[in-house]
Amino acid sequence: MKFNTPLLKKYEPAMNEKVLKKLEFDKVLDMLISFAAGREAKDLCKNTAPLKDIRELERLQQENEDALNRIFKNGAPSFGSIKDIRRCILSTKQEFILSTSELLDIASSLEGFASLYDYGKEEAVDSLSDLFSCICTLPGICIQIRKCIISEDEIADDASSKLKEIRRKIRTSNDRIRSDLNSMINGSLRTYLMDPVITLRNGRFCVPVKAECKNQVPGMVHDTSSTGSTLFIEPEGCVKRNNDIRELQISEKQEIQQILADLSSKVALHSEEITADLDIAASLDHIFARAKLAADMNAMRPKYSDDLSFELKKARHPLLDRKKVVPTDIRLGKEFDQLVITGPNTGGKTVTLKTVGLLHLMGLSGLFIPTADDSTLGLFSEIFADIGDEQSIEQSLSTFSSHMTNIVGILRSYTKDSLCLFDELGAGTDPEEGAALAQSILNFLHVRGVRTIATTHYSELKIYALNTDGIENACEEFDVETLSPTYHLLIGVPGKSNAFAISKKLGLPGYVIEEAERRMDEKDRGFEDVVGKLEKARIELENIKTESERKRAEAEENASRLRKKNEHLEKERERIISEARQEARSILQKAKDESDEVLRNIQKYGTAVDKEAIRKMEADRAGLRLSIDKNSDRAVEKKADGIDPSKIYIGMEVEIVSSGFKGTVATKPDIKGNLTVLCGIIKYRTNCADLNETVIKDPYDRKKRRSPGGAKGHAMTISPELNIIGQTTVDGVEMMKKYLDDAYVSHLPEVRIVHGKGTGALRSAVQDALKNIKYVKEYRNGQFGEGDAGVTIVRFKGE
Repeated sequence: MKFNTPLLKKYEPAMNEKVLKKLEFDKVLDMLISFAAGREAKDLCKNTAPLKDIRELERLQQENEDALNRIFKNGAPSFGSIKDIRRCILSTKQEFILSTSELLDIASSLEGFASLYDYGKEEAVDSLSDLFSCICTLPGICIQIRKCIISEDEIADDASSKLKEIRRKIRTSNDRIRSDLNSMINGSLRTYLMDPVITLRNGRFCVPVKAECKNQVPGMVHDTSSTGSTLFIEPEGCVKRNNDIRELQISEKQEIQQILADLSSKVALHSEEITADLDIAASLDHIFARAKLAADMNAMRPKYSDDLSFELKKARHPLLDRKKVVPTDIRLGKEFDQLVITGPNTGGKTVTLKTVGLLHLMGLSGLFIPTADDSTLGLFSEIFADIGDEQSIEQSLSTFSSHMTNIVGILRSYTKDSLCLFDELGAGTDPEEGAALAQSILNFLHVRGVRTIATTHYSELKIYALNTDGIENACEEFDVETLSPTYHLLIGVPGKSNAFAISKKLGLPGYVIEEAERRMDEKDRGFEDVVGKLEKARIELENIKTESERKRAEAEENASRLRKKNEHLEKERERIISEARQEARSILQKAKDESDEVLRNIQKYGTAVDKEAIRKMEADRAGLRLSIDKNSDRAVEKKADGIDPSKIYIGMEVEIVSSGFKGTVATKPDIKGNLTVLCGIIKYRTNCADLNETVIKDPYDRKKRRSPGGAKGHAMTISPELNIIGQTTVDGVEMMKKYLDDAYVSHLPEVRIVHGKGTGALRSAVQDALKNIKYVKEYRNGQFGEGDAGVTIVRFKGE
């Protein structure tokens, strides 16, 4: 069976070998190799090189990103148990028998494959899922190998039933021969022995016999002591048993070989699956090595531009100490296609060149690059670099010739898709000739649109960059006060060599420096002065910008802190209100329960004549009032709106706010606003200020009316008034009868039937029906202020 595994294909490298070495790409590969576990993965890492296929690059970068996500979530998978067993698998195809150590390596590798398969299932589908899903686990073979082979030197007794039987016989024979020899050395042979012990010589059991007594112990001599005083003799009576043991040992070896042959043949049956698993494991090892390198460098996934432009944000050279290196921002290809970097020696110009070149080599090889997020690389087909690692004032003609040889090769091999890097272009010869030559080379490449970065000390190149469209100056910032570079690249500003300032700081006499300044050309002095002023203005602007950024950050921090504080206060306020509401509900519920209990007792004892019962009722009522007063301080008070005394009429539905009871006005308010409210059968004396007007729902709505279950608790819900205006005579009378039944059971002494005046038909039907209701004591038309002829007042008989 053949497996289609999406392994890494071999692509032709896009870059020349010289630039890979010049930019130290091999050292990055050494770091990558250190994160790979297996030999094949290390070979894949070693062969990593820049590619031309953008689709292949995006695939590699997606694999890196997915592998990095898996590492952050689940840790890195282990490849350590996967051994280099490809040669062993090939041997099984040729029907060779594998050794115990080789079979154990295969078992370890199979366990590693199973572990990789399980690791792959822990994450959602990504670009690595196909690789993990193609792994073929073979648990049966692994279990058989582990069952049969305990270690490289030991085969388990249970490897086969025949081996188990042979070893049992060997143990039995050993026990018997030892027993026979013990009888001999403790009996007839004791006086002839040097020591009463049993020893092994050449795999056979012997006894140590004194040399002078050898004729007294018949048998075979297998060895002598170094002094010759002791002979190791196999007694004649034990020869057959030793021979039997020897034969069994030979049978044991043959059976072990048969077991190893059987295991090897089973491995051979699955050789293709195991080989495919080895390929997948090597690819995954390589992918996770790239991800581990990215994590170690704190690197990011780059983007690729389609116009050969690039922008590196917070770029760091990967071979420098991450804690010490100063990140730099550099761009090329959008506003300008050439960059001329100037500045003092040791200012970081060469490092910048190498950083640009090396990060492109990494990104075009499918590796993450040590930059800030959202950095972009150009898809260059070639990168050329003429970078000298040695910085010396003693440059000779041979050095110039060496550089020029490199430049000639670059000018012969470049394409429009190339990136050219020149360090100290034109150096090593006469300054005027070198500057002119450097300008000519840059102009040659500029006219042809080739992306180029060059470092220099020549003022002529600074002026050339200022006067030429598409070419930009840049400089490495230098702090004259501390005589040290800051390693910040400033694009758009030409740099100064700062030779005079540095020399003065180091103690060179002032008159020497003044003489040197006089010897400078007037144009050069003027240009340097302009550059100096620009640098000073830039520093001032940088300071202003830094201060502005600091204040903005401080303002944002204060705003954020205030916002969090307000959110905390709002949450705390809501918590307090919620707790208060909960407490109020609890208090009111308790008061309601107590009031219900009192009302039940009132209804229970309401018609009793027993004085003791009456006293019990009054005590409960006083207790209820005391409980309500006690809890009123903690309850969330409901505000009473109060009612204008002039608007209060008898029968008006109101709520007594202080007690929470609802009822009907029974008397009009006096001068002080005091009045009586009828709540069921209880008359409450209260004030207009403690009342809210309310509407008591009609308890005789047929959809909501509860069936009466006696008088208990019902007085609180029955209304002392029934409104049947608009009903037919039949429906109105029926509603009234049901209402009167409940009102009478609830012990209401008097109720009002509101039927309206109209034609008088509904009033006549109501009063005719009242004549036939036994518990109705009397009825009458309403008086002035009670509703006149539109209302019938009904009084009930006492029980």
